[in-house]
Amino acid sequence: MSDNHDDRDLQLIHLIQENSRINLDVLSEAINLSVPSVQRRLKKLRDNGIIEKEVAIISPEKLGYSMTFIVMVELERESLDKLNAFKKQIDLEPRVQQSYYVTGETDFVLICLVKDANDFENLTHTLFFENSNVRRFRSSMVMGKHKVGLNVPTVSKIRLKG
Repeated sequence: MSDNHDDRDLQLIHLIQENSRINLDVLSEAINLSVPSVQRRLKKLRDNGIIEKEVAIISPEKLGYSMTFIVMVELERESLDKLNAFKKQIDLEPRVQQSYYVTGETDFVLICLVKDANDFENLTHTLFFENSNVRRFRSSMVMGKHKVGLNVPTVSKIRLKG
């Protein structure tokens, strides 16, 4: 976190990470600032790219995506054009929920949501078997979720009013 963010900015970030729909009046009271001050701070956090996006967290299971796979992908060649082509293919695939370009034996780690085993097989054909630059991939099915989130730690001892 940059040095130009004070405790109130960190408190704001903490609160909206938990609930991005929280009312401005509640935020104002929680961090002991006026509503216009909270609005200005939120605008600045958005304008500076600290708040990248505000989204809803959807239950995959309720929409029929009952299986999650972690897939490690090793590419044949890592030239810039080959990397960009693979990234573009991943970007266009809605069943790939997250993608990480990593160091080590594996080039990419993907988090994929699928409806069932047939859907996963279809995904592997689309992304891996039909891509001559994929040397190999290994997958693990997620048996259960323990901790899932995208919250960025702010400070460990935030003092919230109340």
